[in-house]
Amino acid sequence: MWLNQLPRRYPAIVETVEAHAPNDAVARRLRELGFVAGEQVEVLAEGPLGGDPLLVQVGFTRFALRRVEAARVRLRNGQGVA
Repeated sequence: MWLNQLPRRYPAIVETVEAHAPNDAVARRLRELGFVAGEQVEVLAEGPLGGDPLLVQVGFTRFALRRVEAARVRLRNGQGVA
């Protein structure tokens, strides 16, 4: 499952951030913000009509992400099933 597909208020665990090219600046920035393997993540809110942005909490920090950015974060659910 990908972060942009995660239902609101459903905790999951970051598995990886997918880079679309070598030295992918967006993927690198997501990792710097804390989207690293093993971190818990949750979608708290989403834009009007299910659009942008997503309000995402990773660890104890909240971020607003566009859905295309969230689509780079692969997850597994809190029970360890992908």
